[in-house]
Amino acid sequence: MEKISATLALLGIVSLFCQWLGWKLRLPAILPLLVAGLLLGPALGVLDPDKLFGDLLFPIISLGVAVILFEGSLTLNFKEIKSHGRMVTSLVTIGAAITWACITLASYVLVGFSWEIAMLFGALVVVTGPTVIVPMLRSVRPTSKLASILRWEGIVIDPLGALIAVLVFEYIAFSSESGNHVLTALGLMLSIGFGLGALSGYLVGIVLRKNLLPHYLQNTAVLTIVLGVFVGSNLLQEESGLLTVTVMGIWLANMRGVDIADILEFKETLTVLLISALFILLAARLDSAAVLDLGFGGLGLLLVVMFVARPLSVWVSALGSSLKSADKWFLSWVAPRGIVAAAVSSLFAIKLESLGYAGAEHIVPLVFLVIIGTVVVQSLTAGSWAKWLGVSAGSNQGLLIFGASRFSRDLAKVLQSKQIRVVLADTNWDNIRLARMDNIPVYFGNPASEHAETYLDLTGIGRVFVISPYRQLNPLVNFHFQDVYGVNKVFGLNNSEPGSARHQMSETYVKQLSLFGEQVSYAKLSSLVARGAVIKTTNITENFTFEHFQRRYGDGALPLLYIKDKKLHVITANTGAAIPGDVELVSLISAHALQEAKVTSQPTDPQKSAQL
Repeated sequence: MEKISATLALLGIVSLFCQWLGWKLRLPAILPLLVAGLLLGPALGVLDPDKLFGDLLFPIISLGVAVILFEGSLTLNFKEIKSHGRMVTSLVTIGAAITWACITLASYVLVGFSWEIAMLFGALVVVTGPTVIVPMLRSVRPTSKLASILRWEGIVIDPLGALIAVLVFEYIAFSSESGNHVLTALGLMLSIGFGLGALSGYLVGIVLRKNLLPHYLQNTAVLTIVLGVFVGSNLLQEESGLLTVTVMGIWLANMRGVDIADILEFKETLTVLLISALFILLAARLDSAAVLDLGFGGLGLLLVVMFVARPLSVWVSALGSSLKSADKWFLSWVAPRGIVAAAVSSLFAIKLESLGYAGAEHIVPLVFLVIIGTVVVQSLTAGSWAKWLGVSAGSNQGLLIFGASRFSRDLAKVLQSKQIRVVLADTNWDNIRLARMDNIPVYFGNPASEHAETYLDLTGIGRVFVISPYRQLNPLVNFHFQDVYGVNKVFGLNNSEPGSARHQMSETYVKQLSLFGEQVSYAKLSSLVARGAVIKTTNITENFTFEHFQRRYGDGALPLLYIKDKKLHVITANTGAAIPGDVELVSLISAHALQEAKVTSQPTDPQKSAQL
């Protein structure tokens, strides 16, 4: 018992370290997790999951996979699929079918799988997944359009691919039976899976919609119900539990009036630890000899996955789209497989081996070979490939603004007119709604959350402005993005007020709150905008210098930033007030200053009038 406790603690520590290492190196966490599992297992012999957990190993993997599939299915909102463009829809439907067919045929011919096992393997490696795609995109930095396609493909194909794999497995599991019993058992499994899954999702949705549980119990209750439904479904009909929890999650994701944001964030936090520990266990069970035994057949299959199935699915899916050839070639190369494939394949392999299916013992080594091949090779080469094709986003001049107030929306519209990407994030739905009406990209929620790690599109973003009234949340967002972009790329307003010592912020943090000037606060900006101040751009040239600008508007003008050679420069208390020539100055000008400038301007001087 003490050995099991020590091993579980070790798994937690190693999992956390691997996740941190992946974040630090800007690599998918699956790589350090894989190395850790191989070192602890086959290499050093420290971790032997089968010997350590015995009969408990299969239930542990089963429950872990159930939670992973439920969490993934919570992201599958059918209304959102179309909103992310025709290419994403085609990739997760037509493209997934082509990939499945190609890999099924290749595994049948090259590896010698039976058609049933080949179909299951093909379904297992259809998925890419956001856990491997998102870190890779941050490192590669392709154009916003390509990054969005890849990110949403990974999010949507994750639960769809898992659902296909579950259905194929259920068919295989029951096909070993004879005649009418196969149809009866399969029909009962599908009925329970879809029926109980939909009913459970609906009832949980009603509980959440009507707030029948206190907020602090909701996450725990949903997790407990998911595990209970999984076990109950398996008791009613063997092997139906995975389908049931997947359908349950999809139903909840598409049910009207049900807020699953908190549940999704909690499940994602739990899944990070669960997936990490589970993947180390699975990697530790991997027999290196079994991978080598795959020989040229396994290598040939990997080449088909990377050089035939993916390009074919991309080019067919892109028919009739506006994508250029370079875009298609880039998408054809980036499709790393993730942890979901490893977890689900390991569970199915254990079950199929117990049923005596020939070739089932090769499923896991082959899946791991595909994961290692796609993640390692594509992580190392995707950046150079993007640059060679000319689809890199270049320097990140975009801006993430936390706080979607009227000031932030007005600033975003001005910057968008200058072809600078801006994303607004806020926890206030009214602000988000108004920003959407202005066609500004938005994120509803805390941008420093686990949910934002997957769903907040930071492609092209290089700086962060913290311009919100949320005093408790501002420091969290500030420090989070300092880790992402660096201290000199995150700017905040000085919202501090005199008060008791315990409400004072650290001196180090306060020094960073110098955006637009030392005395500029959220309240000041909001007050100016409410009284008619507007954000406008002014060309600072040799004929109209910054001194001319100051004389015209006086203290009524607050310089915010300027654009020079298509690069954004932020004005803070630390940069000083000096503005160079040949720039576009973006400033907030009070209504009074605008009126005074209009009255004192000389219409006979067209050059000066043009500066108003």
